[in-house]
Amino acid sequence: MKNSSYWVETHTPLYSFIFTMPLFLLYEIGVFTISASNLPLLRNGADVLMRQIMEVFGIYGVYGFSGTFLFGFIIAFLRQKNSLMTSSIKGEYLLTMLFESIGWAIVLTISMIWFPYLLMAGKDGILIQQFVLAIGAGIYEEFVFRVILITGMIYVLGFVFQWTSLAKKVGAVFISAILFSIFHFIGPYGDSPQIDLFSIRFMAGLILGTIYVIRGFGVTAYTHTIYDLFVLTKFTTST
Repeated sequence: MKNSSYWVETHTPLYSFIFTMPLFLLYEIGVFTISASNLPLLRNGADVLMRQIMEVFGIYGVYGFSGTFLFGFIIAFLRQKNSLMTSSIKGEYLLTMLFESIGWAIVLTISMIWFPYLLMAGKDGILIQQFVLAIGAGIYEEFVFRVILITGMIYVLGFVFQWTSLAKKVGAVFISAILFSIFHFIGPYGDSPQIDLFSIRFMAGLILGTIYVIRGFGVTAYTHTIYDLFVLTKFTTST
């Protein structure tokens, strides 16, 4: 494969849509099979946040955001497909993206070793619940804090300050990392404010934001998910 083609094509929404579809389906099926009565409580935090925002606009239901998320990527799929360098989806590209995501997850894990806490914390809940929420974090937190927030902030910073492309991206990643960290302290299930927890999530937000800017949503979502599964494995094997 041509390296230049891989880096360009796999950064597109089309490849992100196809690459993250297995995660999306695993999360939705997992949530559905856990417990119907506990669905609202077991869904990922960013998922719940977006559902609450969407209710303001009259979109209700546990699967409201999920449906909108899926619809958005279908639109991206249809719009992008005709403009790809090639009309076919390369399976080797998708496999390479998986290995690339594992590599980024290892980098993230090594970076987090220097902190007293891990990005994903908590032994609460049964294993299947933790597994499902780890997948959900990869999809929904990255969609909210990277796709929506970084993309939006790039436009805002460019419009208000007329910054260069690099400056806009750096500023957007920095702001999204701050909000990503603060988000985990909000609400009844949020953590108690601690500088250590804020620092590790801020650093993780910087790393994940940087990966998103250079590699797109698909690789970032898998990186976050694989990292969380690394942590979950550590929790289950150390007890």
